[in-house]
Order: sequence, then structure tokens, then C-alpha cells
Amino acid sequence: MQETLQDYRNMKKIQLHWQILIAIILSVGFGLIFTEYVKYVTWMGDVFLRALRMIIVPLIFSSIVVGVTGIGSGKNLGRMGFKTILYYISTSVIAILTGLFLVNLIRPGIGAHFETANNGGGLDIIEKPIGETLINIIPENIIDALVRGDMLAIIFFAILFGFFATKVSESVRTTVDKSFKAIFEVMMKITMFVIKFTPIGIFGIVSGTVAEHSDNLLEVFGKMGIYMLTVAAALVIHSMITLPLIMKFIGKINPIKHLKGMSVPLLTAFSTSSSNATLPLTMEAVENNSGVSNKTSGFVLPLGATVNMDGTALYECVAVMFIAQAFGFELTLAQQAIVVLTALLASIGTAGVPMAGLVTIIIILQAVDLPLEGIALILAVDRPLDMLRTTVNVWSDSCGAVVIAKSEGEVLKV
Repeated sequence: MQETLQDYRNMKKIQLHWQILIAIILSVGFGLIFTEYVKYVTWMGDVFLRALRMIIVPLIFSSIVVGVTGIGSGKNLGRMGFKTILYYISTSVIAILTGLFLVNLIRPGIGAHFETANNGGGLDIIEKPIGETLINIIPENIIDALVRGDMLAIIFFAILFGFFATKVSESVRTTVDKSFKAIFEVMMKITMFVIKFTPIGIFGIVSGTVAEHSDNLLEVFGKMGIYMLTVAAALVIHSMITLPLIMKFIGKINPIKHLKGMSVPLLTAFSTSSSNATLPLTMEAVENNSGVSNKTSGFVLPLGATVNMDGTALYECVAVMFIAQAFGFELTLAQQAIVVLTALLASIGTAGVPMAGLVTIIIILQAVDLPLEGIALILAVDRPLDMLRTTVNVWSDSCGAVVIAKSEGEVLKV
């Protein structure tokens, strides 16, 4: 029954991607041919963006609390849990920095000449000195932070709340856990409802964008191609160089043998764009082909499918930097550090959300006050990049399983 439900969800997700693709094609034609009538459909994009803003704060707060209480309870606080979290955080940071380096080197958004809906206003948060920004992560008033949508402060408080929820009595902890799981499930339902209207919202956003930039549309498409190559190159570097080096020199593992054993789950991840759907195949492959014990794989891989998002975190960082470049915002290294931190924390908090990339990008854009209109640009090419980054997510999880298994003294086949 569970497998049937998962297959149905994957089918619906694929259908949604096709609907978005069709909406983008239609919106390009509409924006070029019926330029003077575009003003009658742009409201759909505005409504869609407002709906996304509406769900972000309660969704992220509840998902992070649920995730942290799950990670921080019971046996998960042991030696293996520490190693697993250390590995996942380290590889995610390396992935984000890889993407940040390439996007600053290639600068795919420069020359796109977009304008924000608020005439370039904003960036209030990241114009502050980085020291002040880091201090402001601690909210003076969490209610005020929730009202203002201060994402860094909200994420910090949610992590703190989830951690200390594991330190109270069993009855209180159970109540907190059940309450936030219930809130999270309700917010997931609302999120899935809003996501259903993505094609309509994208039609309104893209139509307006195309009509506004119809004179240099080929240049915009060229920039999108460079953006896709930048993301793909960063993902290849992380998956084919960084992670194999970690396996080789830290885990003393043959990365080529492990890669051969992971062929089936990696191909499945690429085709379905779902880490959760691939999880049973990943566990079977690392146990039977790489020799990892069920004890290790049963802990490391489900946790990785929930919180480890190397490919997604890398993608979010490149996407946000691309949007900043496309709209003419030059971010200093100190300001980019805020993007890195938010991408890391947000990728952990939204791992289980459908179309997690869309939700996480909104979090980062809001955290640094960049225009949400940029979402239309990256959604146009999201499907192939989603397939690539999901494959990297699954590959990183499997690498973590073999590295941690080797550190626990297990004898592996690789």
C-alpha cells in the first residue's frame, strides 16, 4: 500500500513538472504575441507568490522542530549520530562553497538586465555588517520575527526549540512532538494545495517577464543556458571529485567499486527526482553491494534522506546568486556568507517538502530580501536540474553510509 501511494505521488510530481513546462511554453508565446494583454494575467503570479509567502513561516518552523526532535532523541545522540551529522553538515558546506565559487567565477546572471517589482529596493538584511547580522540571528522577540518573516531568526529559534524539547520530561516531549507533527502535516497539505497552482502562477509571472523583456529574450535564454551549465558543473565537481576523495582518503574506500554498486538507485533517483522513493533501493545497494550493516544503513540513510541535501543546497546557492546577478545586486563575500548559512539551514529544514527547491529558494530570497520574481527564471529549467541534484543527494547519502560504516570498524566489500 505504501509503495503504491509513493508511486502515485511520483506520478503526480512528474505530471506537475509537465504542466509547468507547458505553462512556460504557453506564457512565452502569450507574452510575445499578446503583450498589451499581459497585464490581465500577471495578477495570477502575484496571488501565487503571496500564497507561497503565506505558508513559508509555519511550514519551516514546524518542519525544523519535527526534524530536530527526531534527530536529537534517544540513540541518535550517540557516537554514530555525531559522526553522521558531522558528515552531512561538512559535505553540505563543501557543496555550497563549490557552487558559490563557480557562480562567482562564471557569473551567469550578469547582463540579464532585470528590474525588481519594487524598483530595486531591499537587501536591508545583507547590507548590515556580517557581525551585526549574526547577532541578529538571535531574536529579541520571536513573535516579532515570525510576523516580519525574519527567516534566520526563525530557523535559529526553531532549532533551539526542537533541541530543548528533547530535554524535557517524556510526557511533555511527546506532547510537543505530536503537536508539531500535526501542524507540519496540516502545513504539508496546504503546501501541496498551493503547489498545484504552480503552472497558473508561473504563467502569470513568465508572461509578464517575457512581455517586459521581449526585445532581449534570446539573451535571457542564453543566460539561462549558462546558469544550467554552472549548476551542472558544480554538481559534477562535488559528486565526482569531492565525495570520492572523502571516501578514498577518509574512509579508505574504493569509490569506483561503490559507484558501480550504486548504479540502480542512482538511475532511479535521476528518473524520479525523489530521494525518499529511492531510499529502499539505496539501502539494499549499500548493504548487499558495499557490505554496510543494516544497523548503520538503517540509521544513516533515512536520516540522510531527511536532512542531507548536498545537491539541493548547492543548487539553492547558485540559484539565489544567479537571481541577485540578474537583478543587478552585487553581493560582497560577507553578504554571500549569509546566503551560504541560510542555504545550509534551510536545506536541512525543508528536505521532506514536495518541490523542496522552490520552498528553500523562497526562504533564502526572503532572508536576504531579493526579489521573488526571480523564481520564474529558475523554474523554467528546474526539471533537469532537479533530476541532477536529487542524484547527488542520494549519492552523498550512500557515501556517508560507507564512510561511517568503515569508521565503526565494519568490513566492507568496497
